[in-house]
Amino acid sequence: MPLLFKKYFLPGMVFQSVVIAGGYGTGREIVEFFLLLGPVSGLAAMLLVSAVIWSLVCAVTFELARLWGAYDYRTFFKGLLGRGWIAFELCYIVLMLIVLAVVGAAAGSILEETFGLPYALGVVGIMAAVGVLVFFGSDLIERFLAGWSFLLYAVYLVLVIWAVARFGDDIAAAFGASRLEGAWFRGGVEYAAYNLAVIPAVLFAVRHIETRREAVGAGLLAGVIAIVPAFLFYVALVGLYPAVLDRAVPANAVLEALGSRTFQLTFQLVLFGTLVETGTGFIHAVNERVESVFVERGTHLPRLARPVVAVGFLLGAALLARVGLVDLIARGYGTLTWAFLAVYVVPVLTWGVWLARKRRGSGVAGGQG
Repeated sequence: MPLLFKKYFLPGMVFQSVVIAGGYGTGREIVEFFLLLGPVSGLAAMLLVSAVIWSLVCAVTFELARLWGAYDYRTFFKGLLGRGWIAFELCYIVLMLIVLAVVGAAAGSILEETFGLPYALGVVGIMAAVGVLVFFGSDLIERFLAGWSFLLYAVYLVLVIWAVARFGDDIAAAFGASRLEGAWFRGGVEYAAYNLAVIPAVLFAVRHIETRREAVGAGLLAGVIAIVPAFLFYVALVGLYPAVLDRAVPANAVLEALGSRTFQLTFQLVLFGTLVETGTGFIHAVNERVESVFVERGTHLPRLARPVVAVGFLLGAALLARVGLVDLIARGYGTLTWAFLAVYVVPVLTWGVWLARKRRGSGVAGGQG
């Protein structure tokens, strides 16, 4: 990959790749945090609140990671929170198990609803794919996540164009009958907060950044890159509002309405790949955190230990997945939102900004800013 791409676009694509399965891949998350507010309020929450918060937090995080040479979350949060860094790790592990459970449940649902295959096969398939990627490490993960992001953008663009052509009048009517009201600002903050917990899983891709301008630019772009597919998907879902609110996997409702079996299979294949992306990103962050401890002791994490860690977490999440996709998203994410606001979003936008300004012009860990 060209160096300019690695500096400015790769972090955002990795961020989008890790966010998508737990953030909007099935459409259930978009329904819970946005569409339930109403079409107009949900759109405002997404674009005016969530996207802006994502960009700002990414920009500050990437700059601090550059200054500190902190490309794993253990090192980063020691710099941000001191001894309190363990609070983030506890929240992160809980969120990871929930997200992996969502990934497993979604994979099972996709294979069961779309292909008529056993639910358990989806969970096993996710485990195998994630295990292979984490075994080979950062370089392969970067290439896979970036490449799949281009494919994802193409499929989502086709989806929204087709949806507008098929039920554009319904989309216009839904927006026309709606107005800005309710707790749209809070909804945007809640959605942004729990998804921002994945940014530490992106830190390994920030190692290419050398200057403050690159860090801030990449961070601002990251929020945009990650929200665009969600926006495209949202517009398509509005065409089926309010009936789509009760679907466990709203993506299937849109695909069924379009009536193309070929496109449905293509979309679900791409979605399955995004589940692999998210699972890989979360677990790779844990491996990188463990690797930092080994490096401090003058050695390295054995390569075979990486897929073992992956399978261990995925097995735990598979048990949790039995709770069901809707309940996992509605209850688990909502509870953790406030924890991540406290241990990450607020500290990084206050204390973190002050630390970055204090170090302005520093040549530490990557050159002059």
